[in-house]
Amino acid sequence: MLDDTLKVFKELTPRDFRILTGIEIEMKNFEWVPVPELQKYVGLPAEKLAFHLERLRRKKMVVSTIDPYIGYKIYFEAYDALALHTYVQRKTIAAVGSEIGVGKESVVIEVLKEPEIEIAEPEVLILKLHREGRTSFKQVKRTREHLVGKEHFSWIYAARLAAKREFTIMKNLYPDISIPKPIDQNRHTIVMEVAKGSELSKTKVLDPEWYLDEILKQIRLIYSKGIIHNDLSEYNIFVSEDGVQIIDWPQYITKDHPHAEELLRRDIENVLNHFAKKYMIVRDADEILKNILENTTFEDDITNEPGIEDLVTADDVTEAEMMTSDDFEEGEFAEDFDDFTVQD
Repeated sequence: MLDDTLKVFKELTPRDFRILTGIEIEMKNFEWVPVPELQKYVGLPAEKLAFHLERLRRKKMVVSTIDPYIGYKIYFEAYDALALHTYVQRKTIAAVGSEIGVGKESVVIEVLKEPEIEIAEPEVLILKLHREGRTSFKQVKRTREHLVGKEHFSWIYAARLAAKREFTIMKNLYPDISIPKPIDQNRHTIVMEVAKGSELSKTKVLDPEWYLDEILKQIRLIYSKGIIHNDLSEYNIFVSEDGVQIIDWPQYITKDHPHAEELLRRDIENVLNHFAKKYMIVRDADEILKNILENTTFEDDITNEPGIEDLVTADDVTEAEMMTSDDFEEGEFAEDFDDFTVQD
């Protein structure tokens, strides 16, 4: 799907991005954005706007309806393009490489960032695109603490909130907790450093007792911040000679969650089950849980810091508008887009 977006990315003009942003913003208020509402945002005569919308429809950047009125919406292809556009302008990303992971609710891709010093090598980073709500938005709302009670959030904001929430917690945890360094965030995407080593599920470690101790140490440290991962398993733990790194944070909960103890125990059990099956190492989950609960202090508790439950704010809208302002002339971004490449 991202491949389809990349094929048309360089063909999109600043005007196109302005229109896509207008639809994105108004999708907070409409399932299908009415043309008159979009016209107010874009500032184009009806005939010109219709021409641009038809062009975007043919490129599969927008879809339309005529019932009960003429309206438009975007799907993930256009949302991907808007995020990439922002990263190009920020110089966070210069090239997109291979897809290295696909899940039900995210896609992970290697990207390159141009070095600040000309003689240096480009930096390889990870672009994570959240896909929450793509298959079943109702299911996502039931299982995501930050969406409970929010009846009017579309998939676009389910994915955006998941990315914003994950990036915020990563910034709060790094570098005290062993996670990849968060670099940048926009819309439903996050840019971060590459996790060190390889996925625990695909790796046979030489000293499993040591790695298990390291993982349990991280669980304790995370809990000392007032946080529980809530989705921990061998599939989101990376192991290397240096130790372990934990990834995938959109489902985290705080220690004040009504089921915090139960969910912390589940994280511990998932890890212990892996080491029991693969390495015949048996430890008592209840004993480990009790030790963590009774001996953890919360001096570094981050659960009450501003932004930890941040939603879509006025600043997000302002940034989107600035990134696609009509002050830019057609073609001004051409040099940046020409430099943007897709790696085989």
